[in-house]
Amino acid sequence: MEHTTIAVDLAKSVFQVAVSHRAGRVDAERRLSRDRFLAYFAQQPPATVLLEACGSSHHWARQLEQFGHVVRLLPAHDVHRYVRRNKTDRNDAKALLEAARNEEIHPAPVKTVEHQAITSLHCLRSTWLREINLHWHDLRHEYASRLVERGVPLAQVRDLLGHASIVTTERYDNQRLEMLQAAVARLEDGKDFDAGTDATDKVSRIFQVPTQQSLADSSDHSRKTLRSN
Repeated sequence: MEHTTIAVDLAKSVFQVAVSHRAGRVDAERRLSRDRFLAYFAQQPPATVLLEACGSSHHWARQLEQFGHVVRLLPAHDVHRYVRRNKTDRNDAKALLEAARNEEIHPAPVKTVEHQAITSLHCLRSTWLREINLHWHDLRHEYASRLVERGVPLAQVRDLLGHASIVTTERYDNQRLEMLQAAVARLEDGKDFDAGTDATDKVSRIFQVPTQQSLADSSDHSRKTLRSN
């Protein structure tokens, strides 16, 4: 029995789709606008959908799973090895089909909205630990990256940030899964939390949110220091 595999190369506004009913063969190719993308998959019978793992791929994976499709997120660095000739949307979609045939390439799990939110906080906290002086641009960069992860079109992100060219905005669409795995390792391990700890408590403990008492003590210490000087 043939099983349909559909590879999708995600882009800013037009997605390249390659359909395969048998391994090693491309039976159909289509280019879909962002507006027609979900409507197309809603009409397709359940299939295996291949996406390159990145920030926005989790958003699209959650949408496609609602139609009964099985979504596999393949690591970008593994997919790139299968790109033939020039790097184009069409060749990238074909590379996904070839990479999926390699049993040694393991797909990344599709993250929930809550998991992505906690991952974002981990990444932001890691940045704070690396940089003693936090710049406002870091928060701006974080804001734009999370918009892209939630499936917001790059054109809208560009307008929100006030970029003159969308080329500047495209940098927020090139995140790699490997950068996120290390940040969530502590959370997924679960050793630092009790079984009943909810997501809010985890975030508070990860960031070591100060209590009202600690803030009051800090304020008293600052006043004493000013008086002594």
